[in-house]
Amino acid sequence: MAEEDDLPRDARRAGGRAATRAGQRRWLEPLTLDLLGLEELEAYVAELKAEIARTEAEMARKSSHKNAAEAFFRKPG
Repeated sequence: MAEEDDLPRDARRAGGRAATRAGQRRWLEPLTLDLLGLEELEAYVAELKAEIARTEAEMARKSSHKNAAEAFFRKPG
């Protein structure tokens, strides 16, 4: 269980199957799209786009923090 606690919530739900063949974590499980109607697919795409925007904003925030830290610790010269 201790190892499982280190995995993201979605990976724990998937029984720890979070690794892909390239060694990257897989955060989203593919949906069976043929079971969804057009409105459901549109809602799903909107949800994914919102998650992408949230992720990109977090990446920008972290990049900004990293750049600030690098500038702070940079040796003059």
